[in-house]
Amino acid sequence: MANTINTASLNVKGLPISTKMSVEICNLIRNKSLLSARRILQDVVTMKRPIPIRRFNADLAHKPGMAAGRYPISASKVFLGLLDSVEANAENKGLNVNNLLVVFAKADKGDARRRYGRKGGVKMKNTHVSLVVEEKTDTKELKND
Repeated sequence: MANTINTASLNVKGLPISTKMSVEICNLIRNKSLLSARRILQDVVTMKRPIPIRRFNADLAHKPGMAAGRYPISASKVFLGLLDSVEANAENKGLNVNNLLVVFAKADKGDARRRYGRKGGVKMKNTHVSLVVEEKTDTKELKND
């Protein structure tokens, strides 16, 4: 990520999605082309393809073609919007959107705000997400699954 001329980034804080599912989605779309990542997440939303769960997978059912997996639909919808946003950032910088590769995807736990109610309230899920895409000139480097 040394060359910032060919990259576009996105940093979002306080998304109301699960951090556990966001980490698994980031692990799945990292080092994939932007088109491939979008196709994968659209398949998750339509429940055609599960996300493999590598951590926190105790008592989790197997899915076809993999071990433990889930269909995090709401988190996938949010990530589709984030991919659209990072694509718009890349287009604004003058990059070719057909040759974009997700080189960095990270999800961190956000602040634990409270939803007030009975007995002190419930903690709200918040996640910070960072995405970086890079324009690749060599088409062999683009992974299309």
